[in-house]
Amino acid sequence: MGRRGRRRRATVHGHDRHRRRPARCRCGNGPAPPAGADGGRPAAVDARVRGAVRADRGAARARPRGLPDPSPGADERGRRDRARRGERTTIAGEEAGRERGRDPDGRAGAGHVGRRAERQVSAIASRPARTGAGAEIGRPVDLDLTGAWLVDPSTGREGPAELVVRGGRIDSLAWLEGASGDANERGVVVAPGFTDLHAHFREPGGEAAETIATGLAAAAHGGFTTVCAMPNTTPPIDRAAMVEAGRAAADASGSPVRLLQVGAATAGRAGEQLAPLGELADAGVVGFSDDGSPIQRADLLRHALAYGGMLGLPVIDHPEDLTQTSGAEANDGLVATVLGLRGWPAAAEATAVARDLAILAEVARDVPSARLHLTHLSTAESIDLVRRAKAAGMPVTCDVTPHHLALTDEWLAGARRWAWQALDDHGIPRDPWRDGALESEPYDSALRVNPPLRGAADAHACVVGLADGTVDAVASDHAPHTQVDKAVEFGLARRGIAGIETVLGLLLEAVDAGQPSLLRAIEALTVGPSRVVGDAAGAAPGFAEGAPADLVIFDRSARWTVEAEQLLTRGWGGPLLGRSLSGLVLLTVAGGRLAYEDAEPA
Repeated sequence: MGRRGRRRRATVHGHDRHRRRPARCRCGNGPAPPAGADGGRPAAVDARVRGAVRADRGAARARPRGLPDPSPGADERGRRDRARRGERTTIAGEEAGRERGRDPDGRAGAGHVGRRAERQVSAIASRPARTGAGAEIGRPVDLDLTGAWLVDPSTGREGPAELVVRGGRIDSLAWLEGASGDANERGVVVAPGFTDLHAHFREPGGEAAETIATGLAAAAHGGFTTVCAMPNTTPPIDRAAMVEAGRAAADASGSPVRLLQVGAATAGRAGEQLAPLGELADAGVVGFSDDGSPIQRADLLRHALAYGGMLGLPVIDHPEDLTQTSGAEANDGLVATVLGLRGWPAAAEATAVARDLAILAEVARDVPSARLHLTHLSTAESIDLVRRAKAAGMPVTCDVTPHHLALTDEWLAGARRWAWQALDDHGIPRDPWRDGALESEPYDSALRVNPPLRGAADAHACVVGLADGTVDAVASDHAPHTQVDKAVEFGLARRGIAGIETVLGLLLEAVDAGQPSLLRAIEALTVGPSRVVGDAAGAAPGFAEGAPADLVIFDRSARWTVEAEQLLTRGWGGPLLGRSLSGLVLLTVAGGRLAYEDAEPA
């Protein structure tokens, strides 16, 4: 899309400073999706391979429209759950004429559900989630795979293999010694089912954006068989009854994807006193976090680490010094300056990481079982701090998101190249204005996230950290929102990307660029996150004979275009719409049962 002419306000390093413009979503002409789509799906893979991955060769294959009545409802455009044009949906904590709860990221706060919104949310929540498997979801799977490329990070081995699944259990696995070819040549790749350490399913309180049922369906489409749901719901997951309610909702969904829950570290996520951590542990949470906001008080973090250690559970902290990020909109740097966006300093994350590590070092001396997990790290300094802490033997782990690996802040200006393409041969960030990289309109609110997209050097540091093992896991930070919350002026948009279905695609783009390796990428989606949550994740990822099959099959050689009609999340939009990605998920099996199956090619 061509760029429109703009009035010059000021010049910074030879660049025009953009005038902030009001949102254009009300008349339906919001920012265009990214360029770069290949115009359609690739040719179908070999019919023999398709036959091999059919969960039931005798059963009719449904298009991924899922459960009954996938047609749009009265309040939907296309298939999406949307308010009618011009209506502002009010959900918990988002009362008209007042701030939404406590901040734009769903922090705890009292709110009122308006009558119209209450009816709408109730109607949305009652609609079935599309699953990509139709009525077949949950059925035990039989598979015969011959010659597929199998990746087993639990043993560090990959190569062509024969895998047989009967009645949902691994019947046999045989490596084909001496076979030629690689993952790209063979196309079909089999890996253990992925585990997502960090997702927001919005139930309860935000069902207009996502429910547990729709979130689990989207997870299966992305190849995930286990998902950790964060506690910043309304009300938050800060007591046992809330954990039980989430578990019941997962059971009612019919999805075999396992829902694990992270309990709030503080009561109401208000940061004033600890939540009942022992009660939450007994209810089955896999960690404690106030994600959406940090555990700002050092004394509470200290106590949470100590109690968590005694309970055998990690504290998962969102590292951010709020005193440095108040009112911030974009990574502090050239792009923010040129666009006139308020800067979000990298130091706000690094100082929080340093504080957390200092507290952990003291707590671990008295409680050796204390564990700290730092989520969605995004800066070079943060990665380096964790690297040095691990070298010193500290019990710390961390994750990064796919968007902080692959995207940079220059996307806010309209660039659409990957992070590794934004560095020159000497590792110096390129100038998107001077090298003609801008191809879309600026201020795409789909790109507003927390932490913000960083510069290319920070993204490169995250990739290096993933490749060398400093980063333990890649987590989606799946954060769906409704159209009324995202299709607004950039600085007013809720922060987050509904990205659980594109994690694999972004990681494979990085693999194709040279690092990490395919084995390391799969490890960061399986073994790495499993180690963080420990025994709660169930059996270790792998292909042990006799164990329930927990796997994903994807076509390494196929490319697919990210289209709203194909995504199963309820969340609106996303920066990758229209983009072509590698790695088409063909089949997801969770605990031996069918969770997702790609549609038969036309």
